[in-house]
Amino acid sequence: MRPPLSRLLRRGALVALAVTLSAGAAPALAAPPPPFRDPSRPLAARIDDLLSRLTLDEKVSLLHQYQPAIPRLGIGMFKTGTEALHGVAWSTDYADNGAVVTANGTVFPQALGLASTWDPALIKQVGGAVGQEARGFNAENPSLWGLNLWAPVVNLLRDPRWGRNEEGYSEDPYLTGQISTAYGKGIQGDDPRYLQAAPTLKHYLAYNNETDRTTSDSMAPPKILHDYDEQAFKPALTAGAANGVMPSYNLVNGRPNTVNPDLNTVLRKWAPHDLAVVSDAGAPSNLVDSEKYYPTKAEADAAAIKAGLDSFTDNDTNGSITAAAVKEALSKGFLTLADVENADRHLLSLRFRLGEFDPPGSNPYARITPAAINSPQHQALARKAADEQMVLLRNNNGALPLNAASTKKIAVVGPLSDTLYTDWYSGSLPYRVTPLQGIKERLGTQGTVASAEGVDRIALKNLSTGKYLTASADPAGGKLAEAATTAGPAQSFDVFDWGAGKNTLRTVANGKYLSYSGGALVNNAQQPNGWYVQQQLKLDAQADGSYVLEYAGNEVTESWFGKNKYAVVGADGTLTFSAADPARATKFGREVLTSGVGSALAAAQGADTAVVVVGSMPFINGREANDRTSTELAPAQQALVDAVRKANPHTVVVLENSYPTTGWDTSGVPGLLWTTHAGQETGHAVADVLFGDVNPSGRLTQTWYASDAGLPNMLDYDISKTGMTYQYYRGAPLFPFGYGLSYTDFRYSRLRIDRPAVGADGTIAVDVDVTNTGGRAGADVVQLYSSARDSRVQQPLKQLRAFSRVSLEPGQTKTVRLSVKASDLAFWDVTRGKPVVETGVYDFSVGRSAADLAQTRPVFVAGERIPARDLGRDTPAENFDDYQGITLTDTAKASGTSVAGAAGGWVAFKDADLGRGAANFTASVSKADSAPARITVRIDDPVRGRVLGAVTVGGTGGKYTFQTVSAALARATGRHDVYLEFDGPVTVSSFRLG
Repeated sequence: MRPPLSRLLRRGALVALAVTLSAGAAPALAAPPPPFRDPSRPLAARIDDLLSRLTLDEKVSLLHQYQPAIPRLGIGMFKTGTEALHGVAWSTDYADNGAVVTANGTVFPQALGLASTWDPALIKQVGGAVGQEARGFNAENPSLWGLNLWAPVVNLLRDPRWGRNEEGYSEDPYLTGQISTAYGKGIQGDDPRYLQAAPTLKHYLAYNNETDRTTSDSMAPPKILHDYDEQAFKPALTAGAANGVMPSYNLVNGRPNTVNPDLNTVLRKWAPHDLAVVSDAGAPSNLVDSEKYYPTKAEADAAAIKAGLDSFTDNDTNGSITAAAVKEALSKGFLTLADVENADRHLLSLRFRLGEFDPPGSNPYARITPAAINSPQHQALARKAADEQMVLLRNNNGALPLNAASTKKIAVVGPLSDTLYTDWYSGSLPYRVTPLQGIKERLGTQGTVASAEGVDRIALKNLSTGKYLTASADPAGGKLAEAATTAGPAQSFDVFDWGAGKNTLRTVANGKYLSYSGGALVNNAQQPNGWYVQQQLKLDAQADGSYVLEYAGNEVTESWFGKNKYAVVGADGTLTFSAADPARATKFGREVLTSGVGSALAAAQGADTAVVVVGSMPFINGREANDRTSTELAPAQQALVDAVRKANPHTVVVLENSYPTTGWDTSGVPGLLWTTHAGQETGHAVADVLFGDVNPSGRLTQTWYASDAGLPNMLDYDISKTGMTYQYYRGAPLFPFGYGLSYTDFRYSRLRIDRPAVGADGTIAVDVDVTNTGGRAGADVVQLYSSARDSRVQQPLKQLRAFSRVSLEPGQTKTVRLSVKASDLAFWDVTRGKPVVETGVYDFSVGRSAADLAQTRPVFVAGERIPARDLGRDTPAENFDDYQGITLTDTAKASGTSVAGAAGGWVAFKDADLGRGAANFTASVSKADSAPARITVRIDDPVRGRVLGAVTVGGTGGKYTFQTVSAALARATGRHDVYLEFDGPVTVSSFRLG
């Protein structure tokens, strides 16, 4: 979700507006209460009663994110949307009678870290804690903190460059479904009637890039769409673990997701109870603005409501624009009152289940107070979650765990060694335990800890005046200006390298980061933050050895920034960004006062162990609205790791980031421990694992590729074509999906399957004995994969089907049972447009990762055999088996998908039974331009195959204007692969060979 303007200006202002909306709520209604307040009545009847009491204006007003109060009925305001990915987010700095109050909730590990535990039971506990704190915040200020939580994010992590990788769970839909279901169930609570809070799944569908995300079009063939992308959403919905869904900004196969017809059909069919579908911020307006899909807002809003959108997150807190558009749509016949009431029912159902309209005392969750926020129990849970999400990636020659008794000196160095960073969707940390603090606390008085951040401390001297840039010592900061002719603390800056040439500069004068403000640099930021992250700077080396200072924050565009992004020191000595190019900028000398590598080496030399803590800055190294250009560690950080490793052979690296990182295959560090930005307890968890108080059991939830070089175009969503994720990747990964080491060893033996054959409605039970063969207690994650030996279609190389965490004492053996429904082996059959369990032999393998499968057993599954294609009936063109050089597009704005052909492109329909010979080719086509294009029908090969016939298509009058064309075919009998080849742009919705 992009931030509303009010949040960019001040969160307190948002609250003031929300409080205004809720003002004037009437006192409790006199007895007897109206039927909608009677909890003994059926829910549908209560909703009908309430709807019957609302005016048209009131019904329309409920469609906006900020549903205003209805004082005459004693109904308060309601807001959809409180962010809660890993704790209640944006939980600080709200106005309370003119004062600014800070309320800090528990910050758990980032979502990726939660999934890395592979522990649904733990994740349900975390979700429960988040739901409790949401209730606590709601009790504190219901105008700011609502109970419709916008979490979890279930978009699949198919590409490690996605800026929002930290928000998702896995590249695998099954694992994503298990974790999201657990988190959602925890948020909801276990009461059979009431919801503790209401989770909303984000973001439907095929959304995994930030570049041009409101206009980018994810082409996903039906098999990928149904078997991969949709499967991330289905489990939590079918389990009743989500109460809402948010469509994503992007288009899928030519149609914006805000008007995806699945919202009202597929999703609601999956869910056992009502769903509230809420838009992403500004998405309804995108339909008219950036996407230009509809000419007016009335038409766009009407189409969204008809598609299944219930709540409009649009125009910040101002619901009047949406209301006016909806009423215009009603007046012009784009919508009916029934359409509006249908959307209201979905939203009111949510409010009823949250207990809003029930008598006091009936809802057990209404008794939760702000005391739940960051309670001692939740702090302990945050530490446990941070412990379990740690993944040990390398442990050569027993580098870990460290022996506290024999370790007398530890060096803890690196830019993330003594800090904790939050991300865009994080709450404010209620306290901070950094890796340095955690290690010091754990070592106690038994040894000493030397530390250094390992970053250069520099001074910048104006080469034309000889004066140094100087920072204010005021805690609130001040404008950067040149002043002194010598470099002291006020002239000293610590330079943090985050890769891609981007740096942040922290001033020694007050410990704050430099931030762009009104054209000047001000040292006022506690950490890089904000939507535009205005703390990003570049020190650009010039040919003459000098440097110029460049602003490198997000949204460096002329509309936002103007043409001037290079720093100039003015006549008054103040630095401003007022030069359009480096030639006109002030030239500085970059003087290194203290070498970062030198300070780290001084700490590391002679230490029993050197711990180097490196990683990412969540606001800079990719986040919402910004994808990564590289997955490599920042150059200065890599140089630091290499230098410390060379100086101290016993070096271990703690990598703290939220995406797969390349380059470790060339790094000789013996120990490598990965953690996400794991919240307030990060330092304790790092120490717990480094010293062996916790045996690491985290496992990777996505493939770590060896380098960026082999990654495909990020906008190509067909993972079967690109070979992405463990399901289709044939290369040697740096670290495979499911990978993670332990301080003990496990042996798998006696793999048994309860039956050699099973029907399509049966269940396969797999047993395996797991033995802890090492000397420490530990937990392993037993993973079960399946693969089809033969299939009519391209199948994944393997697929995760089940997993189980098992804890074992040294020498202990446990039998682990994993079950798979044969129906879960179904895939989308494009020949008939439905899921099918295919008859055949399936291999079931258990192991410790997708690349480490210990034992395999076959099972014959009696499903159905896919018959030869019948192209004698109307065949949707989108249901091809293979393709090249084409795209998928919308047949009509409301529904349907077609093939958009292009010169040199083709689509294949394999194993078609032409019988005694097809005599003609008929197709439904459209063409926006008048230039003729030809569709050629071939068999057996798209280029050299025999030509059966061709048809030429001229302009049809528009993209959505379809006409029927036909051509005679040369006779071909029997079974063949049929290809439609294009020599120019033409759209085909369906065809048949008659």
